[in-house]
Amino acid sequence: MIYVVATITIKPEKREEVLAAARIAIAATQQEKGCIGYDLHESVTKQGTYVFVERWENRDALTAHMNAEHFKVWRKAGAEGITSRKIEIISDGKVETM
Repeated sequence: MIYVVATITIKPEKREEVLAAARIAIAATQQEKGCIGYDLHESVTKQGTYVFVERWENRDALTAHMNAEHFKVWRKAGAEGITSRKIEIISDGKVETM
């Protein structure tokens, strides 16, 4: 199993727009082959910070997700409203940061 923790910061004035696009991407992603879990959480301590917690069957499923059309649409939709992004991929006891 592969875990992904993706932390993003959203500009306050773009919050609703970015979250609306995220909801569409989340619904599509949860239907993808190999997706075990894909959820978005809002930080209770850092305003404007959100964390995606993902679980994938394997790296092939994660790679397919990153190439999925709805993922590309999500990245484009969030581009203007997201000020920072940190992605950590956890597998086999190792953490890869993107």
